[in-house]
Amino acid sequence: MKKLDRLGWAAGLSCISYGARIGIRVNTPSALEPLVERFPPGWKLAPSPVVDRLYSVIVGGSVAPHHVRRFNVLYGNIETLARSMELDQVFDSFESNLQLYVAETARRRVFVHAGVVGWGGQAIVIPGRSFSGKTTLVAELVRAGATYYSDEYAVLDGRGRVHPYPKPMSIRQPVTGKQKKHPPEALGGLSGAKPLPVGMVVMSEYRLGARWRPRLLSAGQGALALLSNAVSARRQPRVALATLKRVVSQAPVLKGVRGEAKEVVDALLKGFRGGAGVSSDRSRRSSGRAVISVREVR
Repeated sequence: MKKLDRLGWAAGLSCISYGARIGIRVNTPSALEPLVERFPPGWKLAPSPVVDRLYSVIVGGSVAPHHVRRFNVLYGNIETLARSMELDQVFDSFESNLQLYVAETARRRVFVHAGVVGWGGQAIVIPGRSFSGKTTLVAELVRAGATYYSDEYAVLDGRGRVHPYPKPMSIRQPVTGKQKKHPPEALGGLSGAKPLPVGMVVMSEYRLGARWRPRLLSAGQGALALLSNAVSARRQPRVALATLKRVVSQAPVLKGVRGEAKEVVDALLKGFRGGAGVSSDRSRRSSGRAVISVREVR
């Protein structure tokens, strides 16, 4: 760290995001703004320069007199996180690492890898890691009129409610596979502003030509399925599991393969009150959770 400190830094700031104290410094002032644009939603400037994690970004470029190009480098504390001639790649690595760090260390929140939309005053949570198709499904739901909450994380509080995490959707381009950011307004949608109770959890996997015929998971199976996508499962397993148990006590968890996203959206939204093929009688209780009955799924 002493070696990094001696490199000479031109600009920086410290911020707080979900209780995590983050610092960032750059050797070129113009690099600070595009990095700040990649901060997690809801971040705030911190009054103190003392931080839990420090990111250092060295912008390379050409060096006279021979115009030798130097790498752009990203450090997280003293660890080299990225080294590339392409500055955008370094910025993207910063965004990914920062969001993951905040998700792991967040206080009073449990982050689950998932897309989230709001519909009828409740949330549809779609767990899944990268390349699982959750962003594609979220985008189609937003086009169909659902309210956008997130395509990256379901941010849950102790009551099992989902809070907005409204970063722009990162939609992969069909030819290049590169991600391009789209605000929900570009798809004709709006971002949610208040926490919602979870009304349904959808564990889906894309398979060419598949029909959406989900099965209902038990509460235990549902909690474990969510736990496998919880970022803080290893760091705070008890807190994560307690929160996820609360979620599955109030919402059915469906699992199944699906074809194209457009084909499953109608089934999800039309059957949402009945769980898209699963009905829930919330007036009856058994051992503190909703009594779930399954009807035929077509």
